[in-house]
Amino acid sequence: MRNHLKHYINGEWIESTGSETHEVINPATEEVIGKISLGTKEDLDKAVAAARAAFPSFSQTSREERVEMLEKIAEEYANRKEEIIDVITEELGSPRKISENVHYNMGYNHFSEAAKVLKDFTFSEDRGDHTVVKEPVGVSGLITPWNFPTNQTSTKIASAFAAGSPVVLKPAELTPFAAIILTEIFDKVGVPKGVFNLVNGTGETIGDGISSHPDIDFVSFTGSAAVGEKVMKNASETIKNVALELGGKSPLVVLEDADVEKAAKAAVSHIATNTGQVCSAATRTLIPASMKEEFEEALKNVLPKFPVGDPQGKNYVGPLVSEKQWNTVQSYIQKGIDEGATLLAGGTGKPEGLDKGYYAKPTIFTDVKNDMVIAQEEIFGPVMCVLTYETIDEAIEIANDTVYGLAGYVFGNDGDTLRKVATSIRAGRIKVNNAELDPAAPFGGYKQSGIGREWGDYGIEEYLEKKAILGYPA
Repeated sequence: MRNHLKHYINGEWIESTGSETHEVINPATEEVIGKISLGTKEDLDKAVAAARAAFPSFSQTSREERVEMLEKIAEEYANRKEEIIDVITEELGSPRKISENVHYNMGYNHFSEAAKVLKDFTFSEDRGDHTVVKEPVGVSGLITPWNFPTNQTSTKIASAFAAGSPVVLKPAELTPFAAIILTEIFDKVGVPKGVFNLVNGTGETIGDGISSHPDIDFVSFTGSAAVGEKVMKNASETIKNVALELGGKSPLVVLEDADVEKAAKAAVSHIATNTGQVCSAATRTLIPASMKEEFEEALKNVLPKFPVGDPQGKNYVGPLVSEKQWNTVQSYIQKGIDEGATLLAGGTGKPEGLDKGYYAKPTIFTDVKNDMVIAQEEIFGPVMCVLTYETIDEAIEIANDTVYGLAGYVFGNDGDTLRKVATSIRAGRIKVNNAELDPAAPFGGYKQSGIGREWGDYGIEEYLEKKAILGYPA
């Protein structure tokens, strides 16, 4: 049982000023695996005060000091590898293979990449008769989601540390223990007091408190579009900058000359990885109408290669994170059936033999029209919509017919067509033929998928203000 009933403020684990706690559930077993304290406004005020007190000195640390700190964090993060994998598997229900290859690795990559980028980052630039300098933005409030307990926390924290900005972190209540391990890592390597502060709690108390706090200068939020809108409204009251990474309904455009089996496997992997709980997942697969029967058959052949079951075993798909999320996904599957889409695989209910745990059937709908609810709204579960197109221009039109613009994918062989589709999809990140992730490449969205960019040097830029200095003495 993991009971962590303290917050980390000003370099110390301290008792909450409140008594309310929250039970953390293992979604694979539906059993309680630990408790956290739900912080209060007073707890948050203490954390913000500590960060503000740390800002004058931390903002003046040298590049070399911050590089060394980030490298030490990455080293200690690697030392805690097995525990991080264990925790994510327990609290998120992520299969161990995914916990290691995706969650653990992404967290490590953000700290190591930030250290690497910082070594050559330009904080000052002479431009004729003036100089532009980049200075730390100030106290940064970080609000992170449950679906990537290390990735989202690590990219925000690493960028803030690289920039010289102290932080206050509120992780998701559903998956708080990975953030607690990160906190222990920061404590061990000697991150200065007040530079990192952790306050667990609800979105209503701590999340809203961060986005509206007058002594927080910048807010970085990852989560739903509805909450992102609220963060913006709260932040506007004190005119603070925000970075938002929100939802997605990303298209995967399969070209006429694509290898059908490989394209089908790539498509299924998007709804299987992290049980489809990925904001950038390709949940709309666009295929040529002439390929429909062949592609549908390929999907049915590929699907069994992504087995669902106990995340402690060798399965690829685990449970959804909570009963609430399971119910949400079920309602969307039923909506797809009601809308008249064809159910190629899956459906409502739990997979056979998995009565305990929040498991959902990986579900594929075909004959989907882009104006259907299942094609427009983010389901955040293992559900795929297959749509057909006649021409590349029609495919691009369908791909862009959404309020979101987080990611896009294109699969095929002709270089000119690949380039045309990749440059025409209005989204922040496009992957061609399952290209490998690059921790230096910017990540963020167009339209209602968000504001700002994370990862690499673009992530560091979010935590910096630009100042023009004219008339330096000769």
